[in-house]
Amino acid sequence: MADVILELKNASIFQRENLVLSEVNLRVEKGEFVYLIGKTGSGKSSFMKTLYGDLPLKQGEGSIVELDLRTLKEKEIPGLRRKLGIVFQDFKLLPDRTVNDNLLFVLKATGWKDKDAMQARAEEVLEKVDMKTKGFKFPHQLSGGEQQRVAIARALLNDPELILADEPTGNLDPQTSVEVMKVLQEINKTGRTILMATHDYALLLKYPSKTLKCDGSKVFEVVQRSV
Repeated sequence: MADVILELKNASIFQRENLVLSEVNLRVEKGEFVYLIGKTGSGKSSFMKTLYGDLPLKQGEGSIVELDLRTLKEKEIPGLRRKLGIVFQDFKLLPDRTVNDNLLFVLKATGWKDKDAMQARAEEVLEKVDMKTKGFKFPHQLSGGEQQRVAIARALLNDPELILADEPTGNLDPQTSVEVMKVLQEINKTGRTILMATHDYALLLKYPSKTLKCDGSKVFEVVQRSV
């Protein structure tokens, strides 16, 4: 039996009172790379926010990294986010801190105490994304692609079971998008599960994988034609 990292059954996703997606049934297994596609406004972001506890799951069943989304309490959200790595389109790096301090800030906030262990972990994840020599720089001194690499490194800090990448190439040019995608592919090869919301269809063609689509308030799997 494969390990199920994420499963939704007859789930309805709301943005405040508005129903965004209904009758969502899906499962994502350990080690999969899954795309989530759909037009702007089709519910991709609301879907992602429900998965990391920003929006409550009000109807249906849902579990993610062994936590029940339906009964998730406010105080359990930090624990959920420690088991997830989240990568945002706009990087969300702290502008007044160096790359290294951005990472240390997250480690401290998630309960790490040992300074040497924290520093070693920060260097380890930066090395994974080819940014080990840039730890002393501030975000504004980096290109968009470099900032996104740091954001991916940050997502890896607590060795997450699942990485949620919400439009991670949305602010990047095509060449840089491919470079960031290669980093995500390498991470996926180490056995980590990745769910990536995107509207960059060029990447889907270049790196075909299981694809879910948000459309008409539903989420369904799309069979990619070979190209």
